[in-house]
Amino acid sequence: MRSFTFLVCLILIICPILVIAQPGGGPPPDPGTPVPFGGLGILIAIGAGLGIYKIRSSKNNK
Repeated sequence: MRSFTFLVCLILIICPILVIAQPGGGPPPDPGTPVPFGGLGILIAIGAGLGIYKIRSSKNNK
């Protein structure tokens, strides 16, 4: 279980670094423009929710 926790922490540390390290592309968007939630963002949110649910349910079953 410790290796799983270490892996999750490592991923949570590395992912933001990779996202921030992307080169900037052009001017910032207009502040009045709403940010749409794309399909990929929704799938990631559903996957994160399912993962949290499974972790919590596995702890409750022990």
